[in-house]
Amino acid sequence: MDRRDFVRLGVMAGAAAGVASPASAAGAPGGAGIIVRNILDAGVQEQQEAMRTGKLSAVALVTRYLERIKAIDQAGPRINSVIETNPDALKIAAELDRERAAGKLRGPLHGIPVLLKDNIATADRMSTSAGSLALDGVRASKDAHVTAQLRAAGAVILGKTNLSEWANMRSTRSSSGWSGRGGQTRNPYALDRNTSGSSSGSGAAIAASLATLAVGTETDGSIVSPSSSCGIVGIKPTLGLVSRSGIIPIAHSQDTAGPMTRSVADAALLLAALAGDDPLDAATRDAAGRPRDYAAALRKDGLRDKRIGVARNFFGSHDAVDALIEKELAVLKAQGALLVDVKVPNTDKYDDSELEVLLHEFRPDLEAWLAAYAPHAPVKSMADIIAFNEKNAKREMPYFGQEHLLAAQAKPGLDAREYREALANNLRYARDEGLELVLREHRLDALVAPTGGPAWLTDYVNGDHYGGSFSSPAAVAGYPHVTVPAGYTHGLPVGLSFVGGAWSEEALIGMAYAYEQASLRRRPPSFQASIKV
Repeated sequence: MDRRDFVRLGVMAGAAAGVASPASAAGAPGGAGIIVRNILDAGVQEQQEAMRTGKLSAVALVTRYLERIKAIDQAGPRINSVIETNPDALKIAAELDRERAAGKLRGPLHGIPVLLKDNIATADRMSTSAGSLALDGVRASKDAHVTAQLRAAGAVILGKTNLSEWANMRSTRSSSGWSGRGGQTRNPYALDRNTSGSSSGSGAAIAASLATLAVGTETDGSIVSPSSSCGIVGIKPTLGLVSRSGIIPIAHSQDTAGPMTRSVADAALLLAALAGDDPLDAATRDAAGRPRDYAAALRKDGLRDKRIGVARNFFGSHDAVDALIEKELAVLKAQGALLVDVKVPNTDKYDDSELEVLLHEFRPDLEAWLAAYAPHAPVKSMADIIAFNEKNAKREMPYFGQEHLLAAQAKPGLDAREYREALANNLRYARDEGLELVLREHRLDALVAPTGGPAWLTDYVNGDHYGGSFSSPAAVAGYPHVTVPAGYTHGLPVGLSFVGGAWSEEALIGMAYAYEQASLRRRPPSFQASIKV
């Protein structure tokens, strides 16, 4: 399918929804200047306005997205980002339309379709599998907290997205975006290139306008890296702002869910819906009472008088990316930011200890999830999953093995001295003598750097080829990280990252929004088979 086919499908979808294709979102609060071609490319506020004026219904919107998933994801370019659609989505949308007609609106997400990464529990007719065939067909016994939050906010759970199996914690030589259950997700900007991971399907689906919103999860890079590689906005929140309960885990010390959207405005609205106190997650107590009206931060002057550190030790991995980001720094300056060249200290002191912590936490955290959310599953333990993979190796391990599962199974658990020492080391060098140190010494409001390199060719022989990443400092520290489309190199998206101290989401969203509105770098994908260089 070439670009003309894609545009024709997009226009047909918009027309079928009964809405004229807007040239832009100019005039819509929080969405000014974001270029859209039809209602499926549009954001929350544009879709809400169409529903308010009777030009659109939740049923029509869900129908068009389901049709687009069939046309783009399951046929045509076949990006393979949606692992399963919700058989009850239209029924849910119809009920929300009835509520709207009766004058009951649950909030800004009322009737808005959202995709969830398939490690987020949904107590419905969909599986929650983390992409593993060991959990294929296993329905969670209860919703994850974030799922319940979205339902209460009036969002329509449209389906589940594919992911790197077990959130990329299976093999040392994995291909991001591949799972035994879902196969390989492909990058909408070049189909032979990778989406990065592990929220691969969420990134590709939002880039391809298969839903309005998506939720990803991150332990280290799994929201911000696929967001950057797929040309969308991603927010990795402060640990504890969004509940972890009900999400198939890697490690409780770093795991979090977060928004993946086509605009900062949509990400702000989605984050507000996801955040919330949860008695099942003690980390959310630290977020209690903190303001969550992130839409109030959507100001075009959000960069004015902000002191921003340019993290120079996260440049140098890719010349073209460095050159692109240097130009974008001028946009920050033009919007009133003061830039200071800095280095984030001690980033080399938690490489090994980070993995040590993840491996120690993985088995007990996963087994606790299985007991609480899938007690009826045929696998009860990490050992059961390992045995399943060995028995079904032709389907589960055709390209790479399960070295991380084996390593996690061998770890003694959370009482081990080596675990406690590794965790203390991570917090010391990522927080106190890392991000906190550089932010305090230079009196910074945020740090910026390239989110990562452009998408690499998917390679089942050698595995992933990461080209630099700014994800680890915020991930290990548990601090917030926002990535925004910054442009393209060789036609492939590149993101600009904003990282701040704990609970600085509001400030980061304001800066990211001001940059986004001043630059307007994002362009929709064209589903090319390959990049010609």
